[in-house]
Formats: sequence, structure tokens, C-alpha cells
Amino acid sequence: MLAMLVRKPFQRAGWTFEEKYDGYRVLAYREGPRVTLLSRNNKDRTGSYPDIANTIAGLPARTLLLEGEVVAFDRGRVSRFQLLQKGKVEPSYAVFDCLYLNGNVMRRQSLSVRRAALQNVVPKQGRIFLSNRLAEDGLEAYRLAKKRGYEGIVAKELMS
Repeated sequence: MLAMLVRKPFQRAGWTFEEKYDGYRVLAYREGPRVTLLSRNNKDRTGSYPDIANTIAGLPARTLLLEGEVVAFDRGRVSRFQLLQKGKVEPSYAVFDCLYLNGNVMRRQSLSVRRAALQNVVPKQGRIFLSNRLAEDGLEAYRLAKKRGYEGIVAKELMS
């Protein structure tokens, strides 16, 4: 769940570049109708974000383990940790990864396979959404992130 910081943006074939969100990293575990939201340090956050938990409970999957970030957006659709802390903006859940789906351990699959599985489960927009891919070119993704005021970018190897 921890990202590795690099000194400068890069471009490399076989990688994808996503928006880095400024919020709380959360694992969402669903077993039938029951949903649990766990923080990076294993604290139960389900009671803090009941609307997100309820939305996950309605997704088309019996069992599910999602990795993502609870975020709050400003008017420009940029995630702001301060807005999340103040609780004056409805939180959303940006989904990065699918680690378990309908009885199948997905961690052994490549990121591209896991992302495809997510596209069948997570709505295209709304309170829960797939993390925003910026560009296939890391340098272009970095330029876009700076222009839009994002916290940064996250580079991911598609075959990992």
C-alpha cells in the first residue's frame, strides 16, 4: 500500500500513469452484504464512511477486496485532504486495484487483468469510481498533473 518516491517523471513502455489522490488509503472488503473499510494501519473506518460502504455493498460482486483512497474534491475536481478532514464535502472512493473478486485471488494476475475486472464491477462515475488514468506517456501525465494541480502521479507497471 506504500508508493515509492522517484526523483523525476519518466516514460517507459508497459507502464500506466494515474492521478495521485490526497486522502485516506482504504481497503474495502465485501463478503456478501457485509462491507468493512480498513485503513492502512488496519483501523476499521466503516463507521466513518457509511455511504461508501453502502455503495460498495451494492456492487455486482459476492466477495470483493478493493484498494483505493477515500477523497474529497474541491470545485476543480482536485482531491484535498483538508476538505476530507473537515467533513464538509461528500467523500468519494477512488479504486486503484482489485485484490480479490468472487472467490478468486486477483493478486497473481497482472494489473491490466485486475483493472479489466474492476471495469465490470465499479461504476464509470459516482461516489465510487476507478482511479483516473492520465496518459500512457509518463512525461505527459506529469505535465497534466501539474497543470490540473494534482498532488502528483502514480506510475504502475501493467504486467505486475
